Amino acid sequence: YTRGTVTAFSPFDARADAEALRKAMKGMGTDEETVLKILTSRNNAQRQEIASAFKTLFGRDLVDDLKGELTGKFETLMVSLMRPAYIFDAHALKHAIKGAGTNEKVLTEILASRTPAEVQKIKQVYLQEYEANLEDKITGETSGHFQRMLVVLLQANRDPDVGVDEGLVEQDAQVLFRAGELKWGTDEEKFITILGTRSVSHLRRVFDKYMTISGFQIEETIDRETSGDLEKLLLAVVKCIRSVPAYFAETLYYSMKGAGTDDDTLIRVMVSRSEIDLLDIRREFRKNFAKSLYQMIQKDTSGDYRKALLLLCGGDDE
Repeated sequence: YTRGTVTAFSPFDARADAEALRKAMKGMGTDEETVLKILTSRNNAQRQEIASAFKTLFGRDLVDDLKGELTGKFETLMVSLMRPAYIFDAHALKHAIKGAGTNEKVLTEILASRTPAEVQKIKQVYLQEYEANLEDKITGETSGHFQRMLVVLLQANRDPDVGVDEGLVEQDAQVLFRAGELKWGTDEEKFITILGTRSVSHLRRVFDKYMTISGFQIEETIDRETSGDLEKLLLAVVKCIRSVPAYFAETLYYSMKGAGTDDDTLIRVMVSRSEIDLLDIRREFRKNFAKSLYQMIQKDTSGDYRKALLLLCGGDDE
């Protein structure tokens, strides 16, 4: 990935950074500016080195110190930046399924957008960190067709992208048409199997062919034929097949649009995509919402939290 806004900082000195952070948090009051500048300008691998140097030099846990010195959304953002990528996703999933009520939105966002290789890694890390099987945990908290689609995505067995068979494209488009628009009721299973297992380039062709056959975009059909969590999950999968950055641009836009901000989503997307494709997400955001991501964050947040988010955003696209 080279489309992130956060890259390896050079010249990098983990000990010097650790000393600066200790100084910023030692004694009365905290120098938040130093904390946010260092943590938003180092990549995750470097942050792990800083944490290690911090422990070596001071016998203290950097994350514990951040939690002790910072508060609110700013604290959440800084602590999130300290988690290695797969642990970050595993942690988000764990919190989405623990306690009363399940946060379907988080399950949908992570499992619809990650590559099969990333999903495999998340499952491994989840098992290591929490000594539990992610699939078992998710099936215990979800049900119906929504659960089945999540299980298909958790298998991480999407066909590899090797050439497209036009005959199969035509066949899949017809199957989807018959399973939805042409049928009284809906055969959700067909949607789950095709959308959950076919390759990305194959599905893009299927969506075009579907439009030709039915006169509808596949999104319109899903909207009409399904509802609730399943509908949201299928739509997220379709959007990610079309363009992951466009999906995240839309996710960020709706996290800030209207009254109140969905800070959990804003933090999750900004942190998890900062080293992957945030530059592409910014471009899609500007294209689709007639304003820049930078401006929207500026308008919607405040204080050190805003400063840190703007640094992660890495620039204005006006």
